[in-house]
Order: sequence, then structure tokens, then C-alpha cells
Amino acid sequence: MSDSTLSPMDQLIKTLDLEQLEHNLYRGTSPDIGWQRVFGGQVIAQALVAAQRTVDADRLAHSLHAYFVRPGDPSVPIVYQVERIRDGGTFATRQVQAIQHGKAIFSMLASFQLHEDGFEHQVIIPDVPLPEELMDEAEFKRLFLPKAPEAVRRYWERPRPIELRPTSLKHYLTTEKLEPRQDIWVRTVGKVPDDRGIQAAILAYLSDMTLLDASLYPHGTSVFDPRLQAASLDHAMWFHRPIRFDDWLLYSQESPSASGGRGMTRGSLYTRSGALVASVAQEGLIRKKASE
Repeated sequence: MSDSTLSPMDQLIKTLDLEQLEHNLYRGTSPDIGWQRVFGGQVIAQALVAAQRTVDADRLAHSLHAYFVRPGDPSVPIVYQVERIRDGGTFATRQVQAIQHGKAIFSMLASFQLHEDGFEHQVIIPDVPLPEELMDEAEFKRLFLPKAPEAVRRYWERPRPIELRPTSLKHYLTTEKLEPRQDIWVRTVGKVPDDRGIQAAILAYLSDMTLLDASLYPHGTSVFDPRLQAASLDHAMWFHRPIRFDDWLLYSQESPSASGGRGMTRGSLYTRSGALVASVAQEGLIRKKASE
């Protein structure tokens, strides 16, 4: 089956199936989606897959900490070099560098753990409208996209493996300064393999979506503003509980601070039933471009 006939989810799963070049060395490619740089969530997910392939199957990712060093070039493969930092009785640590054109574009530390029982608590899921009560993507595109800026149209018209259903669309319709938080229901479009490693990688992939938006809400603008230079700088993620993709997840995000040309956002991913499955933190560049 050619790439052009694959569904978006099948394409994502294929993108995550890295080629092993040598011991601790893997190669991944990027789908041709018309972007000038590789989506950061893809690099995080591929790096996590590379690290997972060097640990025992019963050690599952519980955290990752990453930096985006250079923009990724979607026209050439990405080489992932894994360093086996430590293999302990319970934990394993891996460092991954993503390399293009002989230079690092991304660096990540990831930690893996054998399952353990222990203390349990979590914060409560926010009280927001359910996804069935919200406008679906098809209706959103029909009502909003004809009048939307070109950059917004390009983003929303492209088929994606992840469906988004924001609880509010106000930031798309106004330049009003809003509270720095958003709640978005997300779900995969297509079947996800029953494999904890792939499930973690797909969760990492979608965790990079929409985060910078929340840091721009208080300023009446968005990542689609051509006057802005916006990019992810770093990304941290903690995997708390097992995840399945047979229903919607709530991605609740808040930005506690923006300063120095950077915006910081925290995110929490919940199942519909309220289980907190992952936490995310990211700082991104939100710099005004120099006037021409």
C-alpha cells in the first residue's frame, strides 16, 4: 500500500516504525504534509520509540525530558542515536539524539520502569462540556474555515490522525485577550495497536498539539499570526497510568507565565472517566518578528 492511500493513523503508525541501522541506531522518515519543518510531536514520538527498542519490554516509559535544538527538515530522514545511560533493578535511562545534516536537531532523556504498586492520588478532572455536546470538526470547518486566514485553513483542512474538539472556539473568532487556559477533547482517528510502547508514543505525539496557543490567549493572538515566530523549545512528559485510545481524552492546558519571548504551558490528559493518564510541560518561543 502506498503512502498516499494510507489513512492518517496508519501513516502515523508507519512513521513510528523506525528502521534499525545498527546497534542503538535508528532511522525515521517524515510524511509529506506540506510543512516546512517536522512536527515536534513526531520527533518526540519517534525518539521515544527508539529508546523503547533498547529496553526490556516490561519496562515502560514513565517520563521524558526533551529539547528542540534545530528545526527538523521533512525532506530527509532523521537518525536517532540511543545511549544506554543506565539499567538498574527497576529503572532504565536512555538518552536519544535526533540528527539531520550531521547536526543534532533534538535531544531527549527518557526513563523506564518496571510496574510497581504504591500510593495513589490525583487531581480531579475539570468540569467541562462533554465532546458530544460540542461542535465536531466537520461542522467547525463548514462554518468557520471559509472566512479563516490561509494559515488556519491549511492546518485544519489537512487530514490528521488526531481529532480535536475544543470546548471553546472563541480564540479563533476574536482578538480579545482571554484567560490563559483551554480544554480540548482529543481522540485518535483509526485503530491504535494494543501495544503499550506504541500507545505511549502516540500519546507523546498528540501531547505537542495546541500547547503554545494557551500562552498566547492573554495577548489576543495565536500561533497562526504571521507577525509571530512560534516554536516549541522544550517538552517534558510524565506517564502516570495505562492509556487506551478507544474513547475521547480531555487535554486541559494552562499557561502560568510568558516572558522573555517565551511562553510556558502545563497540560493534563484525562480519560473520560476522569483518570489522569499523563502530565505535560512545555516552553515555547513566542517572539514578535522584527518589523520589515
